[in-house]
Amino acid sequence: MTRIFNTKNDIPEGPRQELISLLNANLANGIDMQLRAKQAHWSVKGPSFISLHELFDKVYDEAAGWVDLIAERAVQLGGVAEGTIEMVSQRSKLPEYGLDLVNGPEHVEAVASSLATFGRSVRKAIDSADSLGDADTADIFTEISRGVDKMLWFVEAHGQADR
Repeated sequence: MTRIFNTKNDIPEGPRQELISLLNANLANGIDMQLRAKQAHWSVKGPSFISLHELFDKVYDEAAGWVDLIAERAVQLGGVAEGTIEMVSQRSKLPEYGLDLVNGPEHVEAVASSLATFGRSVRKAIDSADSLGDADTADIFTEISRGVDKMLWFVEAHGQADR
């Protein structure tokens, strides 16, 4: 059980504990998403280099905002934001990101798969937060879900021109 601090927040301690765990699980995925976007930004090669280099940096920046929303909500509920690399390594559910990826289409596919997995996790979190009676946390996850879907659209568009 994660440490929980006293707060005058009126959500009962039991649901707050579950919400904090839910937030920390998604925090790990969000931080991992952020790092994957930066890995792609640094590593992409090929004729679409500059557009993908800039796009992956945009995904990184957006993910940084999502991570901050998640971490701050965990703390608002009396929890601890568990955003260390050890926690991310243990908890992230994103698919493995190969260090051997080089060309644009490979990175597009890897980043898109990571975004899709993160988006699925966030959508499940919306329902979980709602069932725990926390519309505010559900709303945060809804905001993140919209952002993830937008970034997924931007990334996937790079692989859809030939279809």
